[in-house]
Formats: sequence, structure tokens, C-alpha cells
Amino acid sequence: MEHLTRRKFVAAVVAGLGAAASTACAKTDGGGNTQPTLPPAEPNPADMFGADLHLNMDTIDSYIESGALDGAVCVDLRMIDDPARYEAIGGDPLLSMMLEGFTVIPYPYIGSLQELPVDGAYSGPCLFSVTWDASGEVVSATPNYVQAPDLLTDLFPKDKPILLMCGGGGYASMMRKLLIHLGWAPERIYSLGGMWYYTGNHPVQIISFADPARPEYYLWRAKMPVIDFGTLR
Repeated sequence: MEHLTRRKFVAAVVAGLGAAASTACAKTDGGGNTQPTLPPAEPNPADMFGADLHLNMDTIDSYIESGALDGAVCVDLRMIDDPARYEAIGGDPLLSMMLEGFTVIPYPYIGSLQELPVDGAYSGPCLFSVTWDASGEVVSATPNYVQAPDLLTDLFPKDKPILLMCGGGGYASMMRKLLIHLGWAPERIYSLGGMWYYTGNHPVQIISFADPARPEYYLWRAKMPVIDFGTLR
């Protein structure tokens, strides 16, 4: 795997010490104790993928450290090894690092992709056939399996805040738009952006390149639920 040696962003993730730009809101319970809370989701109109104004890769450390994410569903939407050639745009098709407390649920297994800026995009089975318009909005989403709606609700409960991230921000944006189209509350779904730009203090290493000729995999840390398309109908 020659491309494993071209993962410069991994070193930046490990070495970077990004300062969080904002902190979680707080509320007081009946006993007078302060409890951190999350502000309503608010996509940044200036961001290419609509990363949230408050919860994003620059600020996420403050929310992790405050405990504001307790009870939230935190999802990394990348594949372990994405067939899309993201290295062509300076990204990484491998899930080398992820955020502490997040679970991996690859967006390409959930819904059809928008057109990507790179070749080799995943074209295998997915839960929903999604049609996108020219502006990148969902036109329709049709389940490909009887169990698809229940599976989606189990993975992304409607009664909890949902934090979404990926490599560059594209999968997170697609997932947010799909959930909203299917009835999820927009104010409870946060697109954080991409791990490629994270320089904080809570990375979790999934693949080690200490020896580029023999990468070491720690896939159990991804806590990735099984979506077995062979058992769906």
C-alpha cells in the first residue's frame, strides 16, 4: 500500500494543539448543579459544507472536555479504506485517526453519494437511493431494504443530538441533509466538518504508520456497527 506513506495530515493531527474557540452552554438542574448543554445547530453559510458555527473541528475539544456531548450520538462517517482517491486533493482515503467518543458509520453504506471531486467513489450497496439536485439538496430518498428505515433510526435516534464528521466535510453534509429530508429535526443535527483539519487534543489512532512498510491497524477502536446487506431484504 504505497499511498500509506503519503499521510502528512496524520502527523499534524498528532502534533497539533488547537485551542477550542468556544465553550458549551450550560444550564442549572434542580439541585443547583451546572450541566453543559449544546446550542441549537447552526450551519455556517460561509463554509463549503455547512460546518456548524458553534460545534466544529476548531471548537469540539471544549465540548468533549465539558461533558456536553454526554448522551449525544457522535458519528464519523468515513470508510476504513475509502475507494475514492482523496489523496488526489490532499486528503486521506484511510481512517487513520478519529475523534475520542465517536463511532464509525460510513455514509456510503447509508445513502447514494453526491458527485465527488475525485475518482473511484464507492458504488456498492447502501440503505437508501438518494437523488440530489444541482445545488446539492436531497430530492428523494428511497429505502432499498425493508429494514432500512428502522436501521437508520436505530443508528441515528431522533430524540438525541447527533454530531456528524468525516474527512473533509462532504459525507457529514450529505448525512445531515439526508436525515433532515427524512424527518429529523435540523436543530439537533450538527455537521462538524472534517478530521483532516483537526489539530486538537482528543485524536484516536486507528492506523499507525510508525513503520510505513508495515502499518498497524487498531480497528476495534472504531466501534463500527455491522451493516450486513446480505441479511437485509
